[in-house]
Amino acid sequence: MTTETGTQPSPPANIRTVAWATMVGTAIEWYDFFIYGTAAALVFNTLFFPTSASPLIGTLLAFSTYAVGFAFRPIGGIVFAHYGDKIGRKSMLVLSLSLMGAATFLIGLLPSFQSIGIAAPILLVLLRMIQGIGVGGEWGAAALMAVEHAPPHRRGFYGSWPQMGVPAGMLIANVAFIVLSSNMDESAFVSWGWRVPFLASIVLIVVGLVIRLRVTESPVFQDLQRTGTIERQPIIAVLRRQPKNVLRAAGIRFAENSTFYIHTTFILTYGTTVVGLGRDDLLLGVIITSVLGLFSLPAWGAVSDRFGRRRVVLFGSSLMALLSWPFFWSLNSGYLPLIYLTLVVCINVANSAIYGPQPAYYCELFEPEVRYSGASLGQQLAAVFAGGLSPLIATALLAATGGYGAIAIYMTAMALITVVAALLSPDPYLRQRLDRISEQTGP
Repeated sequence: MTTETGTQPSPPANIRTVAWATMVGTAIEWYDFFIYGTAAALVFNTLFFPTSASPLIGTLLAFSTYAVGFAFRPIGGIVFAHYGDKIGRKSMLVLSLSLMGAATFLIGLLPSFQSIGIAAPILLVLLRMIQGIGVGGEWGAAALMAVEHAPPHRRGFYGSWPQMGVPAGMLIANVAFIVLSSNMDESAFVSWGWRVPFLASIVLIVVGLVIRLRVTESPVFQDLQRTGTIERQPIIAVLRRQPKNVLRAAGIRFAENSTFYIHTTFILTYGTTVVGLGRDDLLLGVIITSVLGLFSLPAWGAVSDRFGRRRVVLFGSSLMALLSWPFFWSLNSGYLPLIYLTLVVCINVANSAIYGPQPAYYCELFEPEVRYSGASLGQQLAAVFAGGLSPLIATALLAATGGYGAIAIYMTAMALITVVAALLSPDPYLRQRLDRISEQTGP
């Protein structure tokens, strides 16, 4: 890793402005992404993928389009990272939000399969591709802006702010669906009610753009411009100089990314079709963890500022592996307080411990000249092979076996990949922190 010893962090007031801008904008983008996931679990199976076989097959097809968004995230990550390392982080923040917002709004206008036939799912998939490209470019810009504006000893805390956009976006998305579904009958919700969250996103996009246009460019990138050290081909450069760190970054994501979508999206399918729980009861559990995530993520980011990134990630991924079977045991009990408690431990303790420190950890693994490219490549590779496929894999395993055992094994395997990746990864921040302490205390 190359340190930015000559780079001065932004003034405290500016750091806070950047932190809020990355969090609010990311929350809006993930709101757009999550309302698709919720709609895929609740209504897309009948509206766009009607089948005479079984509701589970329709849900499987709907989750296939959900996975398409993840498949296109690396494309967004690569394209946005290339220009983010060449022309700056801020412009990528604005562009990614605009792209995501347009696709989400248009999904809200799509006719159903009954109206236009096969064109309906085709258009849905195309717009989902655009969503994936937008959110793929979003994370790298938001993470780097937050981390590169912050002082080194607070990078874990401020880097967690764009991560807070995930529970914030999920909270808004699920509240929107609960309010709508609880205040209208099922036929009205399926007919037009599900469209309201998609169409309303246009208002949030405008708010997010206004906020993001106010922030200044990353001081690290400004230094790169001033010294003329900008890479012409950053993607190629990072793959040539730091290929192992790209793989390490991807591995560090597997545990939280795969299990998160099982805990928050697949739970709706399993809980309603297998256990017989109410949809709104399950959404309430997801909402509880979303609210707590606004506190657990920055808390774990701050913990990593004290104890190092790798130690915190190892704790979270190890705990995640141990929770695979208890998660389903609690669901099968049908006892809501136990289910909610298990969700909190899975998401706000284990998952947040991995996810909160990630932006700082990724930034510290890569040299400034290729940082956007390296961080985005690692993050989005994991999103394809872990996050996007996990609801699809879990649904397929449920359909094939009729039980949760194979799904629990899959979740454990994903968590162990992160354990191994963390064990094989350096922790540049902890090493530098220990060196500073040693210099201050003397021999």
